[in-house]
Amino acid sequence: MYKKIIVAVDVTDLEKAERIIPRAVNLLEAGGRIVLLSVVEDLPGYVLADVPPSIMADARQETETRLLDLRHEYSLSADIEVRHGAPARAILACAEAQEADLIILASHRPDFSNYFLGATADRVVRHAQCSVLVDR
Repeated sequence: MYKKIIVAVDVTDLEKAERIIPRAVNLLEAGGRIVLLSVVEDLPGYVLADVPPSIMADARQETETRLLDLRHEYSLSADIEVRHGAPARAILACAEAQEADLIILASHRPDFSNYFLGATADRVVRHAQCSVLVDR
């Protein structure tokens, strides 16, 4: 059982969240905490010139709303955290800051681009200082 579990949620693919949240609940020890985390990726500078300045604030607000909805749907007393930046780096930073002993995240089937760039889950598994459960 785990005391602090980071559940990394991609709010654009809630079907995966519906698989990993119950796993987190089952693995949480009594008195433990779940942190629902989602990462809003930064837009490249060349794109920012063509989008409204509020787009990042809007993305953050929508992400937070979806996490709150998930928390309500599963009747969790989970903490909500939204971070900006590269997903793997943000997940690892959250796990370290929260002193998590488990990270749970979903992965997709690897495609050709993963062989060159690597997937978020690959990076998290390689660099995490705690246990990682990857749902495929």
